[in-house]
Amino acid sequence: MRHLNFIIFTLVLLLQGCSTAYYNTLEKMGIPKRDVMVHRVEKARDTQQETKEQFKTALEQFTELTQFSGGDLEKVYGKLNKEYENSVSQAKEVEKRIKDIEDVSAALFDEWKQELSQYSSASLRRNSQRKFDQTKMQYQQLISAMRRAESKIKPVLAVFKDQVLFLKHNLNAQAISSLKSELSSVQSDVGRLIKAMETSIDEANAFILTMEGK
Repeated sequence: MRHLNFIIFTLVLLLQGCSTAYYNTLEKMGIPKRDVMVHRVEKARDTQQETKEQFKTALEQFTELTQFSGGDLEKVYGKLNKEYENSVSQAKEVEKRIKDIEDVSAALFDEWKQELSQYSSASLRRNSQRKFDQTKMQYQQLISAMRRAESKIKPVLAVFKDQVLFLKHNLNAQAISSLKSELSSVQSDVGRLIKAMETSIDEANAFILTMEGK
C-alpha cells in the first residue's frame, strides 16, 4: 500500500464521479476494495486527529484573547479569525473523509453479499456470512462514532463564528469582557468534541486492525 496514495489520486482525476469504474480499475491493478477501505479509514482517522488538534489550538487562541490586557487588539482578532477559518477547513475535510468511507463500504458490502450466494460449499458460505456480519457490525460502530464526532463540530464552529463576528464589530475592551463570560461554555463544547473525536479515532484503529487481520 506504499504507493496507494499516488495511485488513488491519479485515478480520482481520471474516474471522478464514477465509483464503479474507479473500484473496478483498482481491482484490476491488484488493489481490492478492502484495502481502499482501510486506506480511507486511516485517512479519516488522521484527519480527525488533525481536527482535534486544530480545535485545541482555536480554543487556546480564544482563551488567550479573553486574557487580553493591552496591545494590538486587531492583531489578536486576526489570529482568532485565522484559527476559526482553519477549523472550518478541517470540518469540511472530516465530512469528505467520512463520505469516502461510506462510498467504498457500500461497494464492498454489496459485492460481498452478492458473492455469498456463489458458494457451493455450505460451510464456507456460513463462514463467509459470519465474517460479513461481524465486519459490517464493526463498520457500523465505526461510522456511527465518526458521525457523532462530526455532529459536535458544527455547534463549536457556530460559537467560534459568533465570537469572531462580535469581536470584529467591537474591537474594544468591553467586547473582550463580554467574551470572557462565554469562555466556560466554549471550553465545555470543545471538550466534548475532543472526547468524541478520540472515541472515533479509537474505533478507527480497532477497525483497521480487524480488517488487516482478515
